[in-house]
Amino acid sequence: MTEAWLSVEDIAEHLGVSKDTVYTWVASKGMPAHKVGRLWKFQASEIDDWVRSGGAATQENEG
Repeated sequence: MTEAWLSVEDIAEHLGVSKDTVYTWVASKGMPAHKVGRLWKFQASEIDDWVRSGGAATQENEG
């Protein structure tokens, strides 16, 4: 069975964050996202793997 594509709203709800946070993470933290026309689409499994690997963690003094 193919995994459903989720919207920004769906992923924000899934993670318990705002839509603005999702857009910020896509732009600055490499959150896995796929642009379809003007819309961003996500797969929950990719997002869950990204979160587990520390993708959403604050990394201010990285370098």
